[in-house]
Amino acid sequence: MDLSIYASFGALASLYGRFHYYGDRIRMQLGAGIIFITSMLLGTLLSVLDTDITVRIMVVALLATLVTGVVSGYRWHPGGATFAVFAAGAVATMPAEWINVAQVLVVASASVLFSLLLTAVLGLLRTRSWTKVFRPLQPAVFRADWSVPVTVGVGALLAGLIGQTFDDDHWYWAMVAASVVLAGAAIDSRLIRSLQRFTGTSLGVLVAAVLLWLELPTLAIIAAVILLQAAAELLIGRNYGVAMLAVTPLALLTVSLASPTPAEILVVDRVFETFIGSLIGTIVALISARTRREQEQL
Repeated sequence: MDLSIYASFGALASLYGRFHYYGDRIRMQLGAGIIFITSMLLGTLLSVLDTDITVRIMVVALLATLVTGVVSGYRWHPGGATFAVFAAGAVATMPAEWINVAQVLVVASASVLFSLLLTAVLGLLRTRSWTKVFRPLQPAVFRADWSVPVTVGVGALLAGLIGQTFDDDHWYWAMVAASVVLAGAAIDSRLIRSLQRFTGTSLGVLVAAVLLWLELPTLAIIAAVILLQAAAELLIGRNYGVAMLAVTPLALLTVSLASPTPAEILVVDRVFETFIGSLIGTIVALISARTRREQEQL
């Protein structure tokens, strides 16, 4: 079970390209899978080397910047660096040894490959064509615009630094919240996402609390994770706040599988760090919007 977190993050590659054709979807999922594996390797190395928390936060913030740039540059769906930040931060806070580096490569790679295989098999069953499944319709063109990625990185860094002053274990949740809020370019979408993130998380922890305090058997927890991940995928494109009712217990159960922690600590830390991240993300979004307006007036 301590390796389950590597498999869970690897499986998130299957979320990418939902509205794209199979060839484009598989290419997108492969890219996302490589990013998730790299994120977990970075987090594991930070833990193995026992780096200072501030260094870990800085590395994860830099990762948030780079991944946001790649995702936005290639127009991947879903956008943002939320999953990469979550993967790197969660793994970076777990005790690790050098053997864990190999375990990340084996388990996460197998999970990503399974996701790709599943997409390919479903595509072949529906299209009966190898060409349609494996040949992308659109060329991979990178359109560089680093204004949003840099803003995400700054917000994630500030959220992580402030979050870790109150909590040494789950500071990455503040970084995740900030990166979510700042993922869009428009100030309206950022403010709405901030409200949805905190409200949805606050309600989602109630679902998580029930599941955690029930102390379900391992197989039952795995089944709950599968159902919650499916629900998150179905809801995330419709209403982000409602989706958090599934995403929040999914995140807490995933963490608890890999590193058992008392339910009350997980629940309180999740709400508190999300509040910090949402608040910092909102402040950075407002400052960014004002700076942009002043530059346009010059």
